[in-house]
Amino acid sequence: MEERPETELISIPATPRVSTPEIQTPSGQRSPRPASKETKSSAWTPTSFISPRFLSPIGTPMKRVLINMKGYLEEVGHLTKLNPQDAWLPITESRNGNAHYAAFHNLNAGVGFQALVLPVAFAFLGWSWGILALTIAYCWQLYTLWILVQLHEAVPGKRYNRYVELAQAAFGERLGVWLALFPTVYLSAGTATALILIGGETMKLFFQIVCGPLCTSNPLTTVEWYLVFTSLCIVLSQLPNLNSIAGLSLVGAVTAITYSTMVWVLSVSQERPPTISYEPLSFPSSAAAFFSVMNALGIVAFAFRGHNLVLEIQATMPSTFKHPAHVPMWIGAKVAYFFIAMCLFPVAIGGFWAYGNLMPSGGILNALYGFHSHDIPRGLLALAFLLVVFNCLSSFQIYSMPVFDSFEAGYTSRTNRPCSIWVRSGFRVFYGFVNFFIGVALPFLSSLAGLLGGLTLPVTFAYPCFMWVLIKRPTKYSFNWYFNWILGWLGITFSLAFSIGGLWSIVNDGLKLKFFKPN
Repeated sequence: MEERPETELISIPATPRVSTPEIQTPSGQRSPRPASKETKSSAWTPTSFISPRFLSPIGTPMKRVLINMKGYLEEVGHLTKLNPQDAWLPITESRNGNAHYAAFHNLNAGVGFQALVLPVAFAFLGWSWGILALTIAYCWQLYTLWILVQLHEAVPGKRYNRYVELAQAAFGERLGVWLALFPTVYLSAGTATALILIGGETMKLFFQIVCGPLCTSNPLTTVEWYLVFTSLCIVLSQLPNLNSIAGLSLVGAVTAITYSTMVWVLSVSQERPPTISYEPLSFPSSAAAFFSVMNALGIVAFAFRGHNLVLEIQATMPSTFKHPAHVPMWIGAKVAYFFIAMCLFPVAIGGFWAYGNLMPSGGILNALYGFHSHDIPRGLLALAFLLVVFNCLSSFQIYSMPVFDSFEAGYTSRTNRPCSIWVRSGFRVFYGFVNFFIGVALPFLSSLAGLLGGLTLPVTFAYPCFMWVLIKRPTKYSFNWYFNWILGWLGITFSLAFSIGGLWSIVNDGLKLKFFKPN
């Protein structure tokens, strides 16, 4: 009888790649069980006893079971403590994100209307200091972004799915909430309110450009346009979770890149005003000049918002022992921030070159409309305004998602069940109209970029540095230790200075810097 080859006697079907394991939650949905960093090979693992010597006396069926179990455990690494409530909340309800989703979300959150007011900061700072401040801020926030991506799974068996959770791990349960909750909620809600104001005003301008003198007999008021924009935001906010708005984030990213490029190209292609000057604006006193510069730096800081959403975006990805979530997240973030740089720097430099210190407080879009509304084809101008509206609608969704998550977390923790579709819709309708009423009551919020940048600066520039030291614990008095402590305290100092500068500008200039009046 012919002997069978030895390899055939011990051949075992290839173990399929095991996807992220899931558990069944009370809601009937599934939430993946993420993994931690790979442990050292010399340490004992649950698969140490599954060796060829141990398997040799066991029959093939049992051997297959153990081999599959070994592959499963090696893929997972360890069992992560999972809160079943995560499967009910918008941030962590779906964990099928990838590097493409990360790029869309980061780009949508990282560039938008705040880029249009960067030339205003240059009017106060001038060429040299403006470019230097923008470059330093870009490099600084890119470093803190990398810190947040790495800290998402800094502790084995734990994923910090929200910014406040990471702050609690670093600063303590109570102090972390006090330090992180206000700036993150203020950044989300304040940005949403500003988006309603800017979106409504831009819709009004778009309507005027398209209709011209034919539709001016009984036009809608500005407040009514705010209401129209808010209603559109509420309709789009019915999408259930962060992954479900990936398409909207893509739309927001594409429109932001397009209108940013259009605005600065149209600005530099037109003839510059005859009275243009590139000297920083002068003020009657040194104190006024100092506070104005601080407000301008706050505008630069506000241009780099979005760090309050980094952990939330990364939480939408599966994470396993061999495929941790920080790898696709960092790939997506690098792509996003490359395009963000391609938007912010040309808008700031090109806008200041085109209008100098004649730049209105509303930003480059207002300057383009005020100076060249009769020189640019009406279709191009209308398209630019329409793209701004689409971008504001998309940005509203991603910045509101953490607030929706907080609402639903409070409801599910009290009732121990997921939100029904009516409860979820009610929360989002309520939130949208609260922002609308705040915007109507405080319409100057759209010009508070400096104050917003100052108050929320720690979220981007300071807290991540402190978190790295407190969680990673680098060697005391090493370069890494000194570097992060210095950056963190510099961020806190700048936050106080920029906030004071923003408040001074509001009080001193009557809520707006009116150094330009369009014809």
